[in-house]
Amino acid sequence: MNKEIGNLQPEAVWKHFAEICRIPRPSGHEAAIRRYIVDFAKAHHLEYKVDKANNVIVRKAATPGMEDRKGVVLQAHLDMVPQKNGDKTFDFTKDAIQAYVDGEWVTADGTTLGADNGMGVSAILAVLESTDIPHGPIEGLFTATEETGMDGAFGLEAGELCGDILLNLDSETEGELYVGCAGGLDANITFKYKEEEVDGKEYKAVKLQVKGLKGGHSGIEIVLERANANKLLFRFLRVAEKRYGVRLASVDGGGLRNAIPREAAAVVLVPEKHLDEFLAGVPAFEELVNKEFKGIEDHISFTADKAQKTETAIDSKTGRKLIAAVCGCPNGIIAMSHSMQGLVQTSTNLARVVSEKGTIRLQCLLRSSVNSEKETLGESIASVFELAGAKTELTGAYDGWNPDMDSPILHAMTESYEQLFGIKPKVTAIHAGLECGIIGGTYPNLDMISFGPTICYPHSPDEKVNILSVEKFWKFLCHTLQNTPSK
Repeated sequence: MNKEIGNLQPEAVWKHFAEICRIPRPSGHEAAIRRYIVDFAKAHHLEYKVDKANNVIVRKAATPGMEDRKGVVLQAHLDMVPQKNGDKTFDFTKDAIQAYVDGEWVTADGTTLGADNGMGVSAILAVLESTDIPHGPIEGLFTATEETGMDGAFGLEAGELCGDILLNLDSETEGELYVGCAGGLDANITFKYKEEEVDGKEYKAVKLQVKGLKGGHSGIEIVLERANANKLLFRFLRVAEKRYGVRLASVDGGGLRNAIPREAAAVVLVPEKHLDEFLAGVPAFEELVNKEFKGIEDHISFTADKAQKTETAIDSKTGRKLIAAVCGCPNGIIAMSHSMQGLVQTSTNLARVVSEKGTIRLQCLLRSSVNSEKETLGESIASVFELAGAKTELTGAYDGWNPDMDSPILHAMTESYEQLFGIKPKVTAIHAGLECGIIGGTYPNLDMISFGPTICYPHSPDEKVNILSVEKFWKFLCHTLQNTPSK
């Protein structure tokens, strides 16, 4: 499959992306892609360094006559989000991404594609090996483990970079220049429970499953107001627990902290005398939520199947409090920006709910471009769960990136885009945690812009990248490097 990808234009970029697709690189498993970058640097006789945070920095001298230009740091992250369809057999730590051309797009067979941020990595490698692109001093900064905590950006120490300008190649709409981003905060919630025996003759075990949701990036696509599988599951459980005395035996909902949950499942114990009425409510609920999300979700599947017999459940007190707390937990858009139309200012994603061996763990990822709103939202979520008897820890806080509309590189890139394509690019901000905010905290004098090709449905198995947009992105990047301001 990947062979045809390497023949697309611009070949300088796509040939690297085809190779990267063959290299397993889910977050936390980046040794192989790091070796690929280091081997590339050695082969091209470029200076390189792997720092304490496992970032790779590769340096290339200015081309003749461009030595007086400001130094440019080209930045992208090495890892990708490992998401697959439920019926897809795939090991992200071993298997190559099965990428293929689908009309005007490149996508993958049942898994995330890794265009986020593989396209950025590929473009940097293409610049570093080029012999025909005039440019000033270049540093390629390949950061580690961005998707699960921005570890590389947090670990980047002062003094490692020499450049004056940072071009982050991790945005996902061609023709847009991003000059700001949201900060983030993790809410990690823990319930302790006891296993209570339940009369196996009185109760019947049923497995509930929510499937078929679109999911997607919990920052960029939160504005689409897609359904959250965890919230739908617990919404049904709340009614079932109150109406029929249903007991919760186990739950496994959602996945990664930065992905809107597409699937959730729970094993429940239903009093046999209410079983028929309970089961009749399942298709009725499916019909209801599909009506509610018509035009947003294609088809939400909500099913009930006979489960393996179990005679224990989460103790009733904890089960009730968990169900109530998840139902009451804020989720989705909290506030829209008043200064930039259409931009989400503050949001939260109830990403994960899972029970195992006496512990129930939940995780929410909060985002906001206003630090005080982010902190207040964190305390609101903590209050809900603490009232339910859970322990809540707010961790991993990082600030956003405040726009600088007088930025020299912003003006230069706006002119470049207009010269190339005859229209001005859109200047905007993004409701996601770009590494610019963190890197800018360590290097406050960096002039920063984020841009990239058009990538749809990142963080989901529907991820795809537009082929024509990659060509425009590449032309724009090359033109920007040729016209970098002088020092």
